Amino acid sequence: MLHRFGFSRTNKLGYPSWTAKPHEDYYSILDSIIKEHPEFPRIRFHDLRHTHATLLLKAGIHHKIVQERLGPSSINVTLDTYSHVLPNLQEAVLNTIGDSILGNQIED
Repeated sequence: MLHRFGFSRTNKLGYPSWTAKPHEDYYSILDSIIKEHPEFPRIRFHDLRHTHATLLLKAGIHHKIVQERLGPSSINVTLDTYSHVLPNLQEAVLNTIGDSILGNQIED
C-alpha cells in the first residue's frame, strides 16, 4: 500500500525503510493520501505520539512501559501529561484495597 503513495524505500524483507527523519516520510505519505482523498484529515506527526500513548494507557498498559516507548522523558512527565486518561485509577485502587481489607479474593 505504501508504494501506492510514492513510498518506495524498503529493507531486504520488503518492509518500509524509514529514514533518520521519519516525520518527513510521514508527511510525504500524508500529502500523497490527501492528494487522492482531499477529505482525509491532516494529522500532525506529533499527534500520533499522543494518540499512541493514550491508546496504550486506555488499554491498561503500565505507564512505565508507555514512558519507555515514548522516549527519554521521565515518568513524571508522562504521568503529568497523560493522567487525565486514567480518571478511574483512584477508583481501581480503592476497590482493590477495599477487597483486601474485606478479605475478598482479588482477581489478577
